[in-house]
Amino acid sequence: MASIQFILGRDEPIIPDVKLFRSKDGSSGQAKFFFEKAQSLIDMAAGDEILGMYLIDEEGEITTRSVNAKFINGQPAGLEAVCKLNSPADWDRFMRFMERYAEQNGLGFAKS
Repeated sequence: MASIQFILGRDEPIIPDVKLFRSKDGSSGQAKFFFEKAQSLIDMAAGDEILGMYLIDEEGEITTRSVNAKFINGQPAGLEAVCKLNSPADWDRFMRFMERYAEQNGLGFAKS
């Protein structure tokens, strides 16, 4: 099972838009996530704390602290997160997580 959490112990039900970027030599990259109207952002307003984004599966956990809340006219609009992939091993690990997450949530991949 693969899940994304912002508040530990609570899966984020909103499926993100994910954009992948990789260096030309393939040695590094990053994944940008956007969760429109994320439930965790609403829960945060109720007193819970977001300290990062946690990608959790049977291999373990990938963590990033690069998380920003987006507001429009003072209302929560979404969460943005960036996961830096500093090596080919990081990229491969991230892709294994995303394959599990995509299969579980019926997602597909489209090249730009």
